[in-house]
Parts: sequence; C-alpha cells; structure tokens
Amino acid sequence: MTAFRAALVQMTSSRSVAENIATMDALVREAAAGGAVYVQTPETTGIMDEDPQRLFETLTYEDADPTLAHARGLAKDLGVHLHIGSLAIKVGDGTKAANRAFVIAPTGEIVETYDKIHLFDVQLADGQVYRESARYVAGDRAVVVDLPWGRMGIAICYDLRFPHLFRAQALAGGATMLTVPAAFTRPTGEAHWRTLLQARAIENGAWVLAAAQGGLHENGRETYGHSLVVDPWGKVVAEAGNEPGVIFAEIDPAASEEVRGRVPSLFHDRPFVPPSPPREGAS
Repeated sequence: MTAFRAALVQMTSSRSVAENIATMDALVREAAAGGAVYVQTPETTGIMDEDPQRLFETLTYEDADPTLAHARGLAKDLGVHLHIGSLAIKVGDGTKAANRAFVIAPTGEIVETYDKIHLFDVQLADGQVYRESARYVAGDRAVVVDLPWGRMGIAICYDLRFPHLFRAQALAGGATMLTVPAAFTRPTGEAHWRTLLQARAIENGAWVLAAAQGGLHENGRETYGHSLVVDPWGKVVAEAGNEPGVIFAEIDPAASEEVRGRVPSLFHDRPFVPPSPPREGAS
C-alpha cells in the first residue's frame, strides 16, 4: 500500500446533461492538474431532476450514457482513476433506473460498478418528501475494488446510515478506504453528515472520502455540500464549502493499519443472540 493524492469534485448538477458534463470535465481537469491520481465526483453527477417523466426522457442505458462515455475518455486522457459517484442508468424495461457508481481506470476501462443498496424514502420535518424507490431499483451487492494503493469500498449517499455495509467492506472485503459520494439534503447534512462520516471512519479504522453535491439546484432542491475526507482516526483532513470546486488530500492507506493496531475493535466482533421482540401490548 502506497500513499497517493486524492481529489473530491463538488458540483451543483442541473437538469442539463451537457452542462453537467462540461462542469465535470473542468473540475476533473483541475483535480488532475493539482496532482490527484484518484478523483471522485458526487452522486448523480450526470443529472439532477425531480420530475420523473422528464428525467426518464433524458436517461439512457449504460452503453449509451454520454456522461459515462465522456468520463471514460477523461480518465484515459488525464491518466487518473476516475470514480463517478453515481449516474442514473436505465435498467430492465426502462421504467426504472439504477443509481450506479463507476470506477474507471487510467486506460478508460470500467473496473467496477456499484448500485446503491439503500434507497432514500423519507419525509423530512420541513415537509420535503423523497421516494427514490419510485424511480430506482435497489442494488443487492456490497462492492470493494482493488486500486494501486489498496482496497476501496464503494457506497452512495443514504448508504452512509447503514454501518453494517461499511463493516462488511472493511472486515470481509479488506478495505482501508471507504467512499460515500452523496447528494445530502441541507437539513440532514447540517445535522448528520460530518458526524456519520467520522463515525464510519472511526468504527472501521479506515479513510472515508465523500464528494458531495452542494448548493441550490435548478430543480429547486438544495444540497448540503461540504465534501469531506476523514482519516482513520476520525480527523477531518479536507472539507469543501457549499460551492462547486475541488478539494485535495494525501491518503496513506498504511495509516489504516496503524490505527487498527492501536484500537483493534474491527476484529473484535463476536456473534450474539439478538434480544427478543417486545411483547404485544408492552409499553
């Protein structure tokens, strides 16, 4: 495992795929010019649109997706590992999509994909309602990918609230780096984003890298931003604000092994009998 320079790209994706591709291109090039050899973009890099009919008129299947095609060319042109946080990709009969992440090698080849497992079906206190399951099909496979610097677990946004996913990536999958590209809402981001990312890092003794959407989007949704890199001890080593841009961090996967040696809780999991469910009528 060797150290490397990583960059997180923060965007405010719109309804325009062409506009989002242009923004992604400029920011990824900025990241590569800054010395990054691994670059991560946020969830729904290619398009953000809350209108299902208009969204599905725009979406394509994976082999025809223009954002993915451009990203593959960009990775090859710049010689970087490019992690597209997610794209909405038509699947099946085309009436639903997968929220799919892509890790692209410097050759332009796709080395791994991941479909978001946990879908955001939530009504917030301010009345905002999100029903991802109405548009997306949930994934069913935890993913860890081999990179030149070590093993990296892939997750997306709402997955962050399910610690057992990251535990499996770190313990069974051997990941020393965990990733959570996201589009957190502003209310949930202000309340939970930093705390949850730091918790996942501390629990697993792993680096956590999370590129985010940030700002007021064309569709009226506001996302929190604050892309973060957290070290295995839980320290925030890089953080963005709310605007589009790039942040950098030096990642040393060996630091994960050092932290796990100091606090080896990752390896102290024990099987146990779960508690009985509450009795009917019990208060």
